[in-house]
Amino acid sequence: MSRRFDLAVIGAGPAGAHAAMAAAEAGVDCIVLDEAEAAGGQVYRAPVAKPSKLKSETVEGDRLRADLRYSGARLAFGRRVWLIERGFVIHAVSQGGRERLEAEKLILATGTTERVIPFPGWTTPGVIGLAATTILLKSQATLPGRRTLVAGCGPLLTAVAAGILDLGGEVVAVLDRAPRSRWLKALPRLASHPDLLGRGIGWWAKLLRARVPVLHDSDIGEVTAVDDGLVVKTKGGEPFACDAVAVGHGLTPSTDITRLLGVGHRFAPELGGWVPEQDAFGRTNVDGLLVCGDGAGVRGAAAAALAGRLAALAVARDLGRIDQARFEAEASAIQAALTKAGRFGGAMAAMTAPRADDVFGLAPDTIVCRCEDVNRGQIERAIEDGADTIDQLKAWTRAGMGPCQGRMCGEAVAGLLARHVGGRETVGLWTGRPPLRPVAVADLAVDIAYENIPIPKAAPL
Repeated sequence: MSRRFDLAVIGAGPAGAHAAMAAAEAGVDCIVLDEAEAAGGQVYRAPVAKPSKLKSETVEGDRLRADLRYSGARLAFGRRVWLIERGFVIHAVSQGGRERLEAEKLILATGTTERVIPFPGWTTPGVIGLAATTILLKSQATLPGRRTLVAGCGPLLTAVAAGILDLGGEVVAVLDRAPRSRWLKALPRLASHPDLLGRGIGWWAKLLRARVPVLHDSDIGEVTAVDDGLVVKTKGGEPFACDAVAVGHGLTPSTDITRLLGVGHRFAPELGGWVPEQDAFGRTNVDGLLVCGDGAGVRGAAAAALAGRLAALAVARDLGRIDQARFEAEASAIQAALTKAGRFGGAMAAMTAPRADDVFGLAPDTIVCRCEDVNRGQIERAIEDGADTIDQLKAWTRAGMGPCQGRMCGEAVAGLLARHVGGRETVGLWTGRPPLRPVAVADLAVDIAYENIPIPKAAPL
């Protein structure tokens, strides 16, 4: 594929799909790219096989995929975007090989990265993230284990636990680091979306009926492998035997591409951490680049879909596809709905906001960067030796240099450095660099026979 479009949308979750549909409706020549084989993102992930019992999320996801399919937007799934240049030139790889396309405008709807606070044993086989568990449950209808302990914070806790019960698995316990008082405090904001609140109450009721122990103000202290599975000790010392652990401490916006393209960012814990600076319609300081959805600040799927449509309207207006009157009328209605949806999503995001002391209690030998096997002690020694910026710490320890490019360890490394330099705002962000995702050399290499490579003659002595 090599073609120029009015607009490229990266990500086909609720935000990206709705952005593409709204853009196409406004007459914008649009293409949407996603690494998955179908639209839906994490919330509406398409199941590999038709489930025996249709859930509301499956129905909503099927409707979203059908609407996008007939929207008129060009769909490019199975594309791993590894580099984007300003202008915008997008480089991707797929089963068909290398692809390059250009777009006048770019909307990023890249979603989030799961935050997991390290603890002794978090790299043990059988310990996976809550987000990874949802993929198993939704896409593959597969349990993470026969007896699973669920831990962390936020709405994914009960969603995952309920999903495990639906598939016939056993939930040993749910460890919720939030006290009951935080849930009660959030109720007025959650009530702004009665349907979503009702779904959450249904999950809690399912746990209650199954008599699953729920420990509030509790979290994992350590995980140890034993002959017949795993033993989880809470920070209070209470042991639980299981064969799988699903753990997650919230979501943080994916800033890989915005960092690479030089977008300004600000630290907003209530929105998940570092977020791109943007106007009310998603426009950034980089001309032609807009952001929307949870990648612009965690507010949930309902808000993401509306933010996607709002960004697409701004693109259509900037390209002259719609007039100012239509833009103002449609944007006003969307913004009102977005404010309402954002109250619910914001309350959920606040439940998982990173804490300044999240990593202070880690033992020196606790692995922080699992790709490069870097522990807390090594990071602290580098800081003591003078590494006072996040990029310098990366260079001195290799933390963040592995295949995940810091997506797993970035929050913990930044938290450790923040303690010494005056806060997360002072720490800043790692410099964005390609490849944005791991790609094979064979995917990038030019097809050429070695015997045809021109070899210059040796220079005279």
